[in-house]
Amino acid sequence: MFTSIQFVPIVILLVIVVAVVVRNVRVVPQAKAYVIERLGAYSGTWQVGLHFKIPIIDRIANRVSLKENVLDFPPQPVITKDNVTMEIDTVIYYQVTDPKLYTYGVEYPLAAIENLTATTLRNIIGDLELDESLTSREHINARMREVLDEATDSWGIKINRVEVKNITPPRDILSAMEKQMRAERERRESILRAEGEKRSSILIAEGNKQAQILEAEARKASTILEAEATKEMQILEATGESEAIRLVQLATADGIRMIVESAPTEQVIAIKSLEAFEKAADGRATKIIIPSSIQGLAGLATSVSELVQNDPGKAKVSAGPELKGHSAP
Repeated sequence: MFTSIQFVPIVILLVIVVAVVVRNVRVVPQAKAYVIERLGAYSGTWQVGLHFKIPIIDRIANRVSLKENVLDFPPQPVITKDNVTMEIDTVIYYQVTDPKLYTYGVEYPLAAIENLTATTLRNIIGDLELDESLTSREHINARMREVLDEATDSWGIKINRVEVKNITPPRDILSAMEKQMRAERERRESILRAEGEKRSSILIAEGNKQAQILEAEARKASTILEAEATKEMQILEATGESEAIRLVQLATADGIRMIVESAPTEQVIAIKSLEAFEKAADGRATKIIIPSSIQGLAGLATSVSELVQNDPGKAKVSAGPELKGHSAP
């Protein structure tokens, strides 16, 4: 049976064993990878999960993040093809794809990427002039990503994107560019103002044209209406006169028909003829021609004498062959 003194070393041994076990149990979190060396040589890469490291023999050489990382480098001085010095600020988005190559491929991966970026940027900008450098950001980004991704592939690094943040030309060039931009804005403003004035003039002219057209159409319509009104009035007047003449003719025809229907004698006809001559003598005629058909009437002289007495000097009777030489007293 163990005594209390003999039990103490056993407890201590158990505590040491538990401490060693706990200390060498590792849990790799998500988006992490551990590079393990055994006796100084690469042994393997632990992925996400629970792992046990052999004490003294195994060693965690590197803890690598598999997330996408961002490198924001300070502005790099570069010289363009037309010998203009300017500074360019770049941002690189990269991701570790092979923890082993990332650990053993290069000594300082981030510093290597920075130096490679500066060299690549100088080479690309050296083939471009200033204006091309300022307007070819997409070309610069694509070219740099292609070169860097190829170079860092052996380091277990993938370059996802390269972005040029700022391009800063010298101050004198900046001042000239600002003046050029100001002049360009003023030119565009002048063009827009001229176009606005032109459109305004065109609209005003178009409005005047439409007003004149409407006024002319109104005058035309008024003239047409007046002409139609005059035409209608003349038509109505002519219709009225025609109707009056027709009525007079109808009355005359009715009178003649009534006379014919009454079968008048020659004496009645002679008397009607004398009545007609009596109406004729009431006018301003100075001479009256008596038809020969009524020259033989016995009472003609008496009637003519009465007419002359009523208006002396106004009438002079001329007879046919039988009454020539007889004039009114």
